[in-house]
Amino acid sequence: MCCFSGPVDRVSETSIFARSQPGGRQALVYEMRFSSKDDVAMILPIPTPVGAAEDAVRFIDLQDYPDFFRALQSAFPTRALSIKEDTMAKPGAAPPAPLPVVDVGAFEASFVPSVKDFERLDARFRLPGKTWDSLPAYRAFGFAVFKLKKGDRKVHPMAFEFPRAHAGKLFFPTVHIHDGLVHAKATFDHALYGQSGEQDTVSFQGWRESPRPAGQYVNLAKSKGLVDGGRHLYHQRMQGERKNEDIVL
Repeated sequence: MCCFSGPVDRVSETSIFARSQPGGRQALVYEMRFSSKDDVAMILPIPTPVGAAEDAVRFIDLQDYPDFFRALQSAFPTRALSIKEDTMAKPGAAPPAPLPVVDVGAFEASFVPSVKDFERLDARFRLPGKTWDSLPAYRAFGFAVFKLKKGDRKVHPMAFEFPRAHAGKLFFPTVHIHDGLVHAKATFDHALYGQSGEQDTVSFQGWRESPRPAGQYVNLAKSKGLVDGGRHLYHQRMQGERKNEDIVL
């Protein structure tokens, strides 16, 4: 999901990597370039089990591997990647305890277990409640929130792993929300990369498969367990106007 807590001038060069992991978990890495006049938060809804603990998500620092997606791209050399995306408490009650904040390289990150827990975040990094009213499916989701500093910048890859509500499915957050508004269709130009697990039933039918295992392209030490070096990679491009929805395999 390309979802920000406030106005952004531009979002581009979006890449997403998803991998099935043991124990019903999933790894997710997200990267984009954005331009904003104010500090904002990027919010990624993720299908975690209802009632997931505040520490259920493990954030992973890839500050020392800014070329993570360039390495994935090298497995598919016949197509250049030029990814561009058009812009886009009750009175008297004690305030809820703030959610834990984790320093992850160049930004701060938090896991918000449910929509109602957004009140525990700084108001600058929330979406209006009416936004979630128009997206009832996300009422059962958790949320990974990354606090980004203003400017025109490409942040290093944002990475984490989470428990999946549906262990047999691989989730790519691709829904667009611009300025709190949700549209039925959106213009996409994303690069998606994926890997399945050893006992996984995820199908990458129609996706491109790398000629060799991922370890031939990716620095496994720097990727900190996010990539399985012995398994192949899969790649798909999302381009043009299409239904505004997440990709679930």
